[in-house]
Amino acid sequence: MDAVTPSLEVAGLAFAYPDGHQALFGVDLRIARGERVALLGPNGAGKTTLVLHLNGILTGGAGTVTVAGLPVGKRHMAEIRRKVGIVFQDPDDQLFMPTVREDVAFGPAASGLRGPELEARVRTALEQVGMEAFADRPPHHLSFGQRRRVAVATVLAMEPEILVLDEPSSNLDPASRRELADILRSLDVTVLMVTHDLPYALELCPRALVLSEGVIAADGRTGELLADDALMREHRLELPFGFDPRSVTMGA
Repeated sequence: MDAVTPSLEVAGLAFAYPDGHQALFGVDLRIARGERVALLGPNGAGKTTLVLHLNGILTGGAGTVTVAGLPVGKRHMAEIRRKVGIVFQDPDDQLFMPTVREDVAFGPAASGLRGPELEARVRTALEQVGMEAFADRPPHHLSFGQRRRVAVATVLAMEPEILVLDEPSSNLDPASRRELADILRSLDVTVLMVTHDLPYALELCPRALVLSEGVIAADGRTGELLADDALMREHRLELPFGFDPRSVTMGA
């Protein structure tokens, strides 16, 4: 893939569920290779519906989704699912093998990787999240923060084009939250982070999208969007009490 092909392009995406509830009304967005972007919005804005279109879990609406130049559809589905790694909010939805190593090996092994190549892929993914020392542990013996890091490793082992994180900071203590932030900053991968944790979005994502009532209502620098009181009020986004986005120095 050349550098100018975006990691993700969504054009005119509209979707209604079978019960008639329309969740998306024409979403347009483009995320360049290597960007870290936060997807913000109130509950019911359509964030989950949008994410489930990125790897073809949901299909059949209007518009197009393109990942690394490949249209999301039946023809490329296996490749798309390798390219779009979704880390769900609850790590226990992703960890089901007897050991951490087996969980991380599961995806690459299912796509045909074997032997030393598989071992190397697993080791690299665990090193990326700082969990290589826990390879032989059962996942259910780990702390919640450690399980979330292993869940990230299961996705990194597939060498995705884009890492989609659903509420990555939820239920983490401050130390685990910081450790995960450091890991996410160190990764050479495109990141789309769906979150209600606005300080975390500001810390990690230079750019943010506000999805509201099924459309992209705002797209800009995270600090500028969070400092726009009228925008925040209109889309029911609330900063923690006493938190001033203007006072935060953004990391790159």
